[in-house]
Amino acid sequence: MKIAFVGKGGSGKTTLSSLFIRHLATARLPVIAVDADINQHLGAALGLGETEAAALPAMGAQLPLIKDYLRGSNPRIPSSESMIKTTPPGEGSRLLRVGEDNPVYDACARTVDLDDSAVRLMATGPFTESDLGVACYHSKVGAVELCLNHLVDGREEYVVVDMTAGSDSFASGMFTRFDMTFLVAEPTRKGIAVYRQYKEYARDFGVPLKVVGNKVQGPEDLAFLRDEVGDDLLVTVGHSDWVRAMEKGRPTPFAYLEEANRRALETLHHTADAAYGRRDWERYTRQMVHFHLKNAESWGNAKTGVDLAAQVDPSFVLSEGTAAPQPA
Repeated sequence: MKIAFVGKGGSGKTTLSSLFIRHLATARLPVIAVDADINQHLGAALGLGETEAAALPAMGAQLPLIKDYLRGSNPRIPSSESMIKTTPPGEGSRLLRVGEDNPVYDACARTVDLDDSAVRLMATGPFTESDLGVACYHSKVGAVELCLNHLVDGREEYVVVDMTAGSDSFASGMFTRFDMTFLVAEPTRKGIAVYRQYKEYARDFGVPLKVVGNKVQGPEDLAFLRDEVGDDLLVTVGHSDWVRAMEKGRPTPFAYLEEANRRALETLHHTADAAYGRRDWERYTRQMVHFHLKNAESWGNAKTGVDLAAQVDPSFVLSEGTAAPQPA
């Protein structure tokens, strides 16, 4: 299951995504955590020290390796250099699976221990001084989008992505790559504004969206959120002494998280799991192709010098039953 956490900057989406990741790991479910925000804080939220978090390999820096591996023997893609972030898989492409070992995970993922469990953590990588003025943030998250396009995941396998703040993710098709999107919103006008943007953009693509109210301090905050988002409000989260201790570098076992917040995480888990029954792999593949053709026409063809529409395999549908070639 592919799960996204979105929201405005400072809403608490990284904190909520890290808590959800811990919840899944405690349930002994395989989890890949992905930090796709330009402000790389997910590692720290999962308990990594500053040096450890800074040492995480950047997926963007491994893009040539990722492209070469995923291309496999796909005859529609003569070279990995012609692949862009939206390139869809086809016959002969290599696919990624959550629990396997492969060169992409070897290069980009690191194991993070969480109490008596562990998750794989991947990160887009932060902006560097050399990027300033010459690169946009979306060039960084392109590696994440390409991996999601080639990912085959099952019901009790999770990829949890801490997305870029605000509505920036709509600059690409990555917002359609998820089984469930949790929008973290504070009970403020700014928090609701991001929700309205997401709701409007997502409507045409059937993107499932639920709101998690954060920093809710009482009945007035709850009433505000209910009035503004209606049935999209799934659950609310209040103050957490456990989170505050973690942010101070004084973590306690996850079992000590407040009962109300544990119940909120269980609600997120049940909601994500229920989305499995609504999966439509044909629509998923169709949307993948739609955004690839859109990117090809707007900038991809000019950048690569080839007709990227030719990369689309019209008979290919990504699904859990899709057979993938064995690595060479």
